[in-house]
Amino acid sequence: MTIDSAGPGAPGGLDDPGEPGWPAGRRGAVDPVKALMHRHRELCERAVDPLEIAAGLEAHGVTDRTAARLRHRDVFSLAEEMYARAARDGEAPPRAETPGRPGPRAYWAALALAPGVLGAAVVVALRLTGGPSRPAVAAFGALAVAAGLYLAFRRGPLSTRNRTTGAARAWTCWLVAYALAGDGLLSVGRDGGPHGPWPLATAPVLALFLACAPAAWCAHLFAARARHRLSASRGLEEFAASVRPLLVGVFALFLSALCGLLALCGAVLDESPAYAGAGALGALLLLARMLTSRGFTHVPGRVLVGAGAAEATALATVLAARLPGCSFLAAPVDGLVEAAGPGAVPALACGAGALVLLVQATRTLTRASAHAPPCEAP
Repeated sequence: MTIDSAGPGAPGGLDDPGEPGWPAGRRGAVDPVKALMHRHRELCERAVDPLEIAAGLEAHGVTDRTAARLRHRDVFSLAEEMYARAARDGEAPPRAETPGRPGPRAYWAALALAPGVLGAAVVVALRLTGGPSRPAVAAFGALAVAAGLYLAFRRGPLSTRNRTTGAARAWTCWLVAYALAGDGLLSVGRDGGPHGPWPLATAPVLALFLACAPAAWCAHLFAARARHRLSASRGLEEFAASVRPLLVGVFALFLSALCGLLALCGAVLDESPAYAGAGALGALLLLARMLTSRGFTHVPGRVLVGAGAAEATALATVLAARLPGCSFLAAPVDGLVEAAGPGAVPALACGAGALVLLVQATRTLTRASAHAPPCEAP
């Protein structure tokens, strides 16, 4: 859906008829609804149903209170009048059927499975090889999994047209790398190492790759159910109240699937599943991607940078504590590790970030404008 902007230099608040420059009520010959339609002319022309107009108005700050000043009970009622008047006045072209969100087609379902399948193949290959060929197998496997992740996020419910910052992408890679090697490096670093290769946590990372499929399915489920509830709602507050438990339920469903995959991978590979650290990272990445795919890129990017920086700082303080007179630097990390183990560092960093994004998601993904269909076919 394309939303017409308020014009150069016009703040979003000018959509409120109570602001200066707007006529109050329906005074005299001035029609404020007509003025609102003119301000959002492109939105009215492209809308294929009143819901798109309601979502666009909400995105521009029009609330139920604003609609009440125009003698409408809510934004949905105002959008219905705008839609009807646009059709009657011939301001809109002939309308086609409402384009819906694409369903879970076989091609993106296969792409969602690709990271997990490739990750499992790499783990098996590393278990079967040794000697000088092992680093080459690991490097090739890392490239293959990276390609699988790239393709998986180019299609399906987690795809996005919104470009993420280079910092967010780099810190996301760091978070995954820390899940693989960070806990082992932290442990040997506290013991005066590393004096050679340290243990890698392959089971949690493999579970995260396998979790791309349930993440895509959960995102599709949330988008489809939210769109259905948008069509059944008669007010913005009613819609938000109905979508909020849906979001929490889908999030809990993904966490359940991730915990199951962690348990499975831990049992098969005979490693610790690292429920706390890997679970927090999975929750963080899912929420960040869901927000980014809906156009909310600022907060997820900042949170990913913050979580990655917290893990990097923990490692840096442990290594820097070896310098003369700097042993105090490692005191906070040492206390945390002694109390809850090395997995407490990623659990705390990623868990705090996931909590911030969950709060952000309940504020933004429960808006009607977050579920407006795109004007172009994907």
